[in-house]
Amino acid sequence: MPNNEILICGAGIAGPALAYWLRTAGFAVTIVERAPAPRPGGQTVDLRGAGRTVIERMGLMGRARAESVDQRGLALVDTRGHITARLPADSFGGEGIVSEIEILRGDLARLLYESTLPDTEYLFDDTVTGITQDVDGVTVTFEKADSRRFGLVVGADGPHSVVRALAFGPEREFVRPLDLHTAWFTATDDVDLDGWYLMHNAPGGLVVSARPGRAPGEIKAGLSFRSAPISYDRRDVAAQQDLVAQRFTGVGWETPRLLRAMRTTSDFFFDSMGQIRLDRWSRGRVVLLGDAGYCATPLTGLGTSLALVGAYVLAGELAAAEGDHRIAFRRYDEVMRPYVTQAQQLPPGGAAGFAPSGRLGIRLRDLSMRQMTRWPMRNLLAAQFARAGGIALPDYRLAADIR
Repeated sequence: MPNNEILICGAGIAGPALAYWLRTAGFAVTIVERAPAPRPGGQTVDLRGAGRTVIERMGLMGRARAESVDQRGLALVDTRGHITARLPADSFGGEGIVSEIEILRGDLARLLYESTLPDTEYLFDDTVTGITQDVDGVTVTFEKADSRRFGLVVGADGPHSVVRALAFGPEREFVRPLDLHTAWFTATDDVDLDGWYLMHNAPGGLVVSARPGRAPGEIKAGLSFRSAPISYDRRDVAAQQDLVAQRFTGVGWETPRLLRAMRTTSDFFFDSMGQIRLDRWSRGRVVLLGDAGYCATPLTGLGTSLALVGAYVLAGELAAAEGDHRIAFRRYDEVMRPYVTQAQQLPPGGAAGFAPSGRLGIRLRDLSMRQMTRWPMRNLLAAQFARAGGIALPDYRLAADIR
């Protein structure tokens, strides 16, 4: 088979999912990952729509359910912690803002990683530094490992993709910022969530959130704020924490407690939100997958579905084309493009709906939440949530698909 040896950059969700399907089709797969090991923990992600179907076809649904996080739904709270609106997890058939199956990103990534063993080669604590294409393949240089030859290279390394930068161009050409920034981290504090994903809005476009983790007493916290693009050192965690603390000084509810927990957490992550848009997801022998090619942002709740479905389709098309990337990459784009386009449509209000600037906007957000299960809001939201299943998955007859 031509292009039998494939390099995937990124061992999050999209990369191992692709490796799983490629291995079942007979390809030899290597994954390079910047982290020294599979990343644990993280925030919860949704298994919904077509993404859930892919997990079922992989035979991992039972394990995913066993490791899912028990959450009652989403609830908005005021400065005193009183609930002003709520949306239970069973709303919209379990496909609402908080879906029926929520699993920590690290737990899902670990399930996918384990499903690729022992037939997938992993290069941890390394990254790609150069990509040179020719008629017969791709020469890849690494930060630590020796340079190697591959038939194809897949960038599954997130919205700040190194592969995309090397093969397509600088990030600024492809990102559409939402003027929204978020800090995520794990806290272990005595915040009474009662099983709910609690969210507090404050004037100035500030959002404070806390949701249950999987371990007793574990809280998955988020601090989001609206702002024009800002410059910061992505390696200086303390400076990022200072920036977040300044933004949230004086905010009520459990904010002071979460800010204290932020200083001692081991998994603090801060980033701006933006969608990745490209006219083509491939350039020669290099192709992009998941957030690297079509990040939809957490506001849509469809990033995990896009990663899982994209991996299934890309592997399926490569298998169907018997390794001919010219045919497979074109078909991958044709099958995925409509799904990605609808998945990148933001919920009503977009960033402003998630983080209203003023008190009136916050009151209107509370009102809209209370109306979500009633006409006409229910129909509008049902259409938004239905996008997760907005693709008819092809039957590629991959080996794992017919076991």
